Amino acid sequence: MRLVASVVLLFSSFLWLVPANAATADQSASQISSQQVEFEKPLYKPFIERYVLDELKALRTELAASKIEFETRLAQRELKAGDRALSYVTDAMTYFFYLIAIVSSLLVIVGWNSMRDIKEKAHNMASEKVTELVSQYEKRLKEIEKDLRLTARDIDENREEIEKTQELHSLWLRASQEPLFVNKIPIYDQILALNPSDGEALTYKADAALEQDEPKWAINLCQQALVIDPENSHAFYQLACAYTALDALEDATNYFRSALSLNESYRGEARTDKALEPLLNHQPFIELLENPIAE
Repeated sequence: MRLVASVVLLFSSFLWLVPANAATADQSASQISSQQVEFEKPLYKPFIERYVLDELKALRTELAASKIEFETRLAQRELKAGDRALSYVTDAMTYFFYLIAIVSSLLVIVGWNSMRDIKEKAHNMASEKVTELVSQYEKRLKEIEKDLRLTARDIDENREEIEKTQELHSLWLRASQEPLFVNKIPIYDQILALNPSDGEALTYKADAALEQDEPKWAINLCQQALVIDPENSHAFYQLACAYTALDALEDATNYFRSALSLNESYRGEARTDKALEPLLNHQPFIELLENPIAE
């Protein structure tokens, strides 16, 4: 703005001087004509050029000063920006080192005063955790192994029991299909060899002994069955048949009464059983068949 004002002032001064110079020229011409002196060039032109040159010089000087001032201010701002950046970096580094110092102090306070201590403690913690996990898994594996052993033992026992049951079933099936009583006795012996506490096998063997006309042997077998099961009704019935074969009707009647007290179905079977035919003429036996047993 200052430069523009200077240019306008110079231009207005030039316009103002032109008429004045013209009037001065007329007066000088009249004086020259009166004095009869002739000049080759007017005297005012060098002064105007000098004024214009001075103004241009002043403008150039002012422009140079303005440029220098602008560059100086720009340099100062760049310097301030650089100072601010440097100050920010310095503060950041200072805070970072402060943070490292604080962390190091905390590590020293809790006992981790070096990276080696941190590494050792980390390894110890990991080792303790791994040891704990290993012990837990070992305990679980031992329990699983124990359960597997028990399960395997139960499976073996069940397998043996199943095989034994299948064999007993096969022997009972053979005994039921065997028409001769003399051949049934060895089968019952095999059953008793597999299961000595089978009272039913003893009573059926006693039945086969009665068919072989061996009442004393049958009595012995029935007594063994009653030791195993005191409420074996079939054993009492076979004892009644055996004592009937020995003509001990009173004993036969008493054993039949015991069988009948346990199983009422023997009442009808006794009427058709040939082994008990001698009792059909025995009055206590007849009364026993006709009258219910008093509880």
